[in-house]
Amino acid sequence: MDVLTCLKKLGYVGVLDFATVDEDGAPQVRNISAIHFEGTDIYFLTARGKSFARQLYADGRVQILGYTKFKETIRVSGKAVEVPADEQLKWRNVLYEEQPYLENVYPGETKNIDTMFVIRDYTIEYFCLSTRPITREYFTVGNAHLKPKGYLITDACIGCGTCQTVCPQSVISEGTPFTIDQNHCLQCGNCYENCPVQAIERL
Repeated sequence: MDVLTCLKKLGYVGVLDFATVDEDGAPQVRNISAIHFEGTDIYFLTARGKSFARQLYADGRVQILGYTKFKETIRVSGKAVEVPADEQLKWRNVLYEEQPYLENVYPGETKNIDTMFVIRDYTIEYFCLSTRPITREYFTVGNAHLKPKGYLITDACIGCGTCQTVCPQSVISEGTPFTIDQNHCLQCGNCYENCPVQAIERL
């Protein structure tokens, strides 16, 4: 798996969930299909008067989620910025050409309320439930930084093997200390909750 393959899969899904937070810190999710992928840049369209646009202007942070028929979750986390004024028409025309239904939504001059955003700095989490063990991969694009997730077995491990017996995916290996294969970890926390000496840390 790689970044471009993840973006191609999101393109196949077509309608994606975009999440932001509102002025009260409450989560807001909407379905967006007006999306164009240009290399690793993700362009999308909304109307300036919508709550979605106001939340992007205020904060910019957005998370995109797509789920394929192969039980793959692809999560993009990044910051959206409004496309510069002198490029707005170019990218809007690209999107309208790719998505003709938009002409029914904003016919004629009414489309001037639309504005284009782009995401260039972001992380991708790829998570596939159809493999055994499951598959998890992370990627960064632009100036984005990954925040570690999951669990780590520390040097306080006494080698009892409890974590191995409770791991649903059997991805913990014996050693000093025992180790978790992060690319196949469910991040469920079963090892963390059952360690008798609290030797497992949440990342």
